[in-house]
Amino acid sequence: MDVARYRVTVSDMSNTPSPQDLHDSDSGSASQDRLRYRLLTGPDTDAFCKRVSDALAEGYVLHGSPSITFDGTTTYVAQAVVLP
Repeated sequence: MDVARYRVTVSDMSNTPSPQDLHDSDSGSASQDRLRYRLLTGPDTDAFCKRVSDALAEGYVLHGSPSITFDGTTTYVAQAVVLP
């Protein structure tokens, strides 16, 4: 059986303001310092789980199901989070 191999990458979000752009805006609102949507990606490790847990502690909520892929060597995961 031929198994397709994929690499998880962050998509081009050129229309999304960078965190620095949000920080430089005229509004001093704390919510403006954080992106409303984040896609967390990386190898399936405790460090990745901590990143997701940290985002939840910052007020983000899970958005959709997690994704997982295997490139023949490493398992990669992705989880979208959003601010409510």
